[in-house]
Amino acid sequence: MWLNIEIFGFRALWSPYFIIFLLFLAFLYYLITGPLRHNFGNYEQPSVGQQITFYSGLVVLYIVKGSPVDLLSHIMLSAHMVQMAVLFFIFPIFMLKGIPVWIWEKVVNAPIFKNIFKFLTIPLIAVLLFSTILASLHAPGIFDFTKSSKIIHMLTTLVILFFSFIMYWPVMPPIKEHDRMQPLVKMAYLIFSSIIITIACALIIFSENIIFDAYTSEGSWMQALSLCVPSDVLSGLASTISGPEMFSPLSAKNDQQLGGIIMKMMQEIVYAFIIGRIFFKWFSKDSLKVDPLPDKSYTQNI
Repeated sequence: MWLNIEIFGFRALWSPYFIIFLLFLAFLYYLITGPLRHNFGNYEQPSVGQQITFYSGLVVLYIVKGSPVDLLSHIMLSAHMVQMAVLFFIFPIFMLKGIPVWIWEKVVNAPIFKNIFKFLTIPLIAVLLFSTILASLHAPGIFDFTKSSKIIHMLTTLVILFFSFIMYWPVMPPIKEHDRMQPLVKMAYLIFSSIIITIACALIIFSENIIFDAYTSEGSWMQALSLCVPSDVLSGLASTISGPEMFSPLSAKNDQQLGGIIMKMMQEIVYAFIIGRIFFKWFSKDSLKVDPLPDKSYTQNI
């Protein structure tokens, strides 16, 4: 398969412009949290762990949006689901943990954003918005529409990514004052989000038909490829490529089923890890509590 996708060229495979963009973000992070941080106030530099987390997040982002994974995501639904699961369930955690608290405080407390952010991060609203938007954008007609142009595809990806941060905020807010949910409620919150996504994945897995035209040779497959393959390269290959089956070892239906399974499994693994951390942190806190000594009057009566 690797030899086959090499025909799309270096730009489609490795996204050099996206590398430049990520290097710019890394340099910006270095400047804002390092030499220029005192321009924003008397703030400390992020810890080494935070810096590693942030830069690791950029590497993760490149892997799913700049490497051949991105090209494969327009050829195979299973690769698309890997991309989406990493982008919306794993990448936000790196950013929430890697960006210093003082930057988050300046962002969420900005006058034009503060009230909107406060409303969006109400737990029920946050979980419903993220889960329903993610599920609805994978409905057949809507999904194919998001593949119809670069602008629409980019905007829908950014919208879901924004709401993935909103969804995670009540569970793992970087700002201590925003951490208002009890551990048990946080676990229930993630389970509820999981249930909504399960419905969408089940429809994909158990469908008898191919539900996304963007992954069939008869459908809008070439249009989807144009999202990451330069137009001059794609026009030169139009007569030589027959369809996604030329690059995939799976049939379209098997690929569709695998895609639904991958999305669900990856989401479950990430949520299970977070729930486990919440539970053991909660359990360890409770276990450290010491029962008070009985009062003297009680001991005298005995």
